[in-house]
Amino acid sequence: MKLVLLAKHLEGRLSPAITTLNKVARLHNVAVINLNDIANSLKPVFLPGESFNVRIVKPGEEMGQGIGYLDDWTMIVVEGGREHIGKEVKVNVTSVLQTSAGRMIFGKVRRLKVITAEDQGTRS
Repeated sequence: MKLVLLAKHLEGRLSPAITTLNKVARLHNVAVINLNDIANSLKPVFLPGESFNVRIVKPGEEMGQGIGYLDDWTMIVVEGGREHIGKEVKVNVTSVLQTSAGRMIFGKVRRLKVITAEDQGTRS
């Protein structure tokens, strides 16, 4: 309570890590800066259809899945990623799930089409 009153007296802002302190500060009309909101606003936004590179670091729970992480530790579940563990692959985003524990991105390994001599013959 002393911290809230000091912030109010100094017309300052609080950045509490404790939810109850956050609520008390708001009740006393003290401005609150939520660090989780700031951190979430700085995270990159990925939409289905976009692609990016990620290193697959371990197998996923389902058959064929691999798991990778973004720099902010957002988990990426990659279909077809298990065979690429230890490698960096290009991933196409299929969906994004926001949970209370954070965000998860689901995607598939982007397969590059191999052009055969027969394909090149039909292109001329």
